[in-house]
Amino acid sequence: MIDNSYLLGLFGQSTTWGGGTTTTARKAKAQPTPPWDSTREIPQSDLLRSALAGRSLFNDQAARLDLPGASADYGKLFSLYQGLASLAAMADRAGTKGVASTELSLLNKRFETGLSEVSNWLSQAGFDAFNMVQGTSSSLSKSTAAVTRDTSKSLTGVIHEGAVSDPVAAFQGDVRFRITVGKLEQTVHVDIDLTEMGAQTRSLTNVLGFINGKLEDAGVQARIGREMIPAEERSIKVGDKTVALPNGPDRWALLVRGSSVETLQFSAPDTADAVYVTQGTGSGNQLLKFTDGGVPSGAGIGETHWVDGRLAQDGLPEGISAIRASATDADGNVWMVADLSEGLGNQPIKGTSDVALMKFDSAGRLVFSRALGAADQASGYALAISDDGRVAVAGSVTGALDNGAAGANRGLSDSFVTVFNLKGEEQWTQRRGATAADEATAVTFGADGAVYVAGRAQSAMVGASAQGGWDGYLQGFSQHQAYPTAPITGGLQFTTQFGTAGEDSVASIAVDGNNLYTAGVENGRAVVRHYELNGAGQPTLLGMRDLGAMSGEIAGIAVSDGRVIVAGTTRNENLAAGATVTTGYSGGTDAFVLSMDGDLGAGGDRLSFHGGAGDDTVADVKVHDGKVWITGVADRPLGGLADDPTMAYLSRIDPDSGAVEWTRTWKGAGDQAVTGTIAVASGGASILDRLGLPTGVIAQGDSKQLTAATSLRVGDRFYVVDSNGRSRAVTIEARDTLQTLARKIEQASNMQLKVTIASEGGEVSGKDGETTLTMGGFQRLSIQARDGREGAVLRAGESGRDALAGLGLSPGFVGKTSGADTKKTYGVQLPGNLNLSGVDAAKRAGEAILAAMSVVRDAYRGLAPANNTAKPIGQPSAYMSAQIANYQAALDRLMGG
Repeated sequence: MIDNSYLLGLFGQSTTWGGGTTTTARKAKAQPTPPWDSTREIPQSDLLRSALAGRSLFNDQAARLDLPGASADYGKLFSLYQGLASLAAMADRAGTKGVASTELSLLNKRFETGLSEVSNWLSQAGFDAFNMVQGTSSSLSKSTAAVTRDTSKSLTGVIHEGAVSDPVAAFQGDVRFRITVGKLEQTVHVDIDLTEMGAQTRSLTNVLGFINGKLEDAGVQARIGREMIPAEERSIKVGDKTVALPNGPDRWALLVRGSSVETLQFSAPDTADAVYVTQGTGSGNQLLKFTDGGVPSGAGIGETHWVDGRLAQDGLPEGISAIRASATDADGNVWMVADLSEGLGNQPIKGTSDVALMKFDSAGRLVFSRALGAADQASGYALAISDDGRVAVAGSVTGALDNGAAGANRGLSDSFVTVFNLKGEEQWTQRRGATAADEATAVTFGADGAVYVAGRAQSAMVGASAQGGWDGYLQGFSQHQAYPTAPITGGLQFTTQFGTAGEDSVASIAVDGNNLYTAGVENGRAVVRHYELNGAGQPTLLGMRDLGAMSGEIAGIAVSDGRVIVAGTTRNENLAAGATVTTGYSGGTDAFVLSMDGDLGAGGDRLSFHGGAGDDTVADVKVHDGKVWITGVADRPLGGLADDPTMAYLSRIDPDSGAVEWTRTWKGAGDQAVTGTIAVASGGASILDRLGLPTGVIAQGDSKQLTAATSLRVGDRFYVVDSNGRSRAVTIEARDTLQTLARKIEQASNMQLKVTIASEGGEVSGKDGETTLTMGGFQRLSIQARDGREGAVLRAGESGRDALAGLGLSPGFVGKTSGADTKKTYGVQLPGNLNLSGVDAAKRAGEAILAAMSVVRDAYRGLAPANNTAKPIGQPSAYMSAQIANYQAALDRLMGG
């Protein structure tokens, strides 16, 4: 039964009674009227107008208290609430349908400034009865960003289903390969030929025993074992119920066990070229591996929609929203650049989107990923690998990138190019933008190591002149290092801008010796430009070729044996008028391959069209050994809808004859197969693919630098505020690791905090004295108050350079959160990366602000004095008794009583 006094209180009937008579008791005012009371609320329109006029969101003098002698904490709470209400007003306006882009940009800019105001105000507020922080309040804080530990073990994909004594399909036939073991003073080659097993069953047990016997005889520590992979759960739908089925058979993978003093490398005597294709399906992104002959192929365990010639199908990490470029290096590894909508695994991103550079081995396993570290938004459009192993990524970035700098206009995109070494460590980044929007869409290396970037811009790039509308541009960068241990820097060498008064762009660039070619669409027409590079790398335009109305897209340009090859899609059957057409136009949008003389003269043009009567696309093109590889969507019915079934294709074409020498088509999950990029590796396919083993040296570790392992950039920072209110900055440096950062945080907290490196996963590998040694798994920061100390506050860095976001640490108080002598800490949990860049972003921001306003109301209630109001005494009147009975019955119904 509910207390009668509570029921009366719900309906404003605070009453005392005795002997059947009632008298109303006057309740003394215990707290000042808050700003969310209907009598005090300020209209949203007024808050919005004031904020956009540039006035501060906080006016402590205007916080009116209508209770004499009330704590000053009330005034501060009311001021904070009004500041948050102003942010909420901006978020609400930004989420309104039909808001102009100019107004949205203004709202976003003022909102970001307002977030900084909130952060600064909270850091200086100084409440008496409690603490209030921007983030959370906890006794322990762990980073979600983690650094991988080194391991000498490497696990393949599943190669066998069934018992370990059963014959393994992957071991049948001619299986020969070499294991090369690098030791400190020698290199040992161990040749494996399963025919030496004779009539013995080629089961997991027998084959691994045979291989390990060879390794033992060679005197090396490396071994190859097996590991069971949990069977997939299976179910079937019966009506509206899901019925579980028995699990499938045992599944097994190979486990390569190396050692810290040996390197392992696999190779095979018989190889063929490998072609890697990225694709999106109804079940996610995938990396497919094909070969055009010379190596037997077959469907791997668990693979779907297999076609002859495909060697592997591997899922790509979640969080990828787009893949626009891929390439292979000299060791057969696959590199790709992708857009991220969320962090990959233990690598949170700082903004709403970022760019990732990912490296996969030849077996499709992720070796490492590198986030650009954009504070707001970024997109990756192009990728190139130099002969000396450097990797260049180009694209666009909106908002801050380095040291909080956000370009000429924070709301518009700028071009960027970043160069990494083979370890995936950033060497240098150049951000070059026009006053209006621009983006880098192509990148390549010159023979001298120079980096050439092409793209488009809506206004003049620095050092160039605008032509009107969107223009194409070309830039060159050189690399410098003052002395062997000095930082490597990139410097701009030139910028040239070109095009028409209409919409122009550059889709691809190629360098052959001192010749540089660009291909793009200018005012709706396909245009190829030819530049000559002088000794200093400066370009001179030698010629330009207008190929006619594009009515499609250019996928790429390359140079092979002095011939310039352009590929893409078009509806113009008269493209490159006068060319020798080796294969005719089929209708709709067709793929095309055009081969031209190096001087772009029209006399030697050879053009071939490829496709059906519907629409065909070319997502990417690569030229390898004089042959053209293209991939895309095949023969989609004209007028098809976005969710209609699609079929992907991969073809190899002779650019001179137009002959399709090899082609495959396939479907994907949900009848959706849309390919994205191509990468070709010479000799990258072999018997090793059937075994799930990679070519090249197996990686045993990754960079421990935080700027490589996380999305942090040099110069990112956050602040630590100790119990005395003293704030110290913790700034990320190029060589920082988890260990060096832990020491920095402890020192910045005046030793209030204890920061350790927490290990997760992995396995024990031995002992060093009393220290247990582990390998594999991950390591994270773990922060708590030292024994007997209060703790400290972690405060986010400035907008655009906040290191807490890159570490996956929440701003707020870390320390004692309970105990009689502990002051309560409230966390408003307001992320510093909120923005109003679009409707969805405005919705997220609005929800976060409303939650923060709720925390302020909680703190207000927490300040309320103890409730000493006496309960009603005596007996109520007959009328009041009837009312109470009605209220009780209503509550019982609501509560299921």
